[in-house]
Amino acid sequence: MSKHLYPCLWFDGRIAEATHYYCSLFEHSKIHAENNIITKFELEGTVLKLLNGGAIFSKNPSISLFVKCTTKSEVEKLYHALSTGGKAMIPLGSYPWCSYYAWVEDQFGMTWQLFLGTLEAGEQKIIPSLLFTKEVFGKGLEAMQFYTRIFKEGKVNSHSLYEQGEGQPIGSLKFGSFTLHNAQFAAMDGPGEHAFTFNEGISLVVECADQVEIDYYWENLTQGGQEGKCGWLQDKFGLSWQIIPIELNGLMGNPATAEKARNAFLKMKKFIIKDLY
Repeated sequence: MSKHLYPCLWFDGRIAEATHYYCSLFEHSKIHAENNIITKFELEGTVLKLLNGGAIFSKNPSISLFVKCTTKSEVEKLYHALSTGGKAMIPLGSYPWCSYYAWVEDQFGMTWQLFLGTLEAGEQKIIPSLLFTKEVFGKGLEAMQFYTRIFKEGKVNSHSLYEQGEGQPIGSLKFGSFTLHNAQFAAMDGPGEHAFTFNEGISLVVECADQVEIDYYWENLTQGGQEGKCGWLQDKFGLSWQIIPIELNGLMGNPATAEKARNAFLKMKKFIIKDLY
């Protein structure tokens, strides 16, 4: 997955505990940054960031992590580990869409879809999956097309729609796969009644090389959406994004520059890089 486009999970404490727990579950993991505000790490090549922001926002199943497992024992190991202290949303079993599958919420409120399948060489093992519910139900395919027009090397890889006789609204997205900036994502429309939709509890971070990139993503992703503060925005589907300069982590990790940078961006909507120094 791209090192410059990745999910950020909102936490109210316990980010160090969660980071080390997640890393213990996967053979290939690496911690890049760790302090009392943020942690950043990789699981099987997929970058995740945890933000200790307090009790303002909560994670929900509108964005889950889809894990492709190659053996039943791997599915079972992750299922039992992740459901301990959490709960099974869809219990482990055989279903029409997969011979061995489960959807669980872990003890930290993050949801995971565990799927038995094949993993090709170089294929992304852990994929963020977007579930379109409530007001944006039926817009999954439109969203994939919108995002892939904006991002470099954006591509809709595959999609399947509900057909007549399947018991769901015809033409809604059963499952889709798309790539943004060398990072793979999945998308589904969520039929039925749901108590959740996209919010700031899970956002997507875009690290930008310069002000030109920040301006480009900000202008395009806010079309039909709304600006937030400190580099945050919501697109027209309600999905939250953080558009940040790539050097922000370095500035915030340096005691000599952190306070000035923080005081500057707290007054910003879109990041203006020169004003951070």
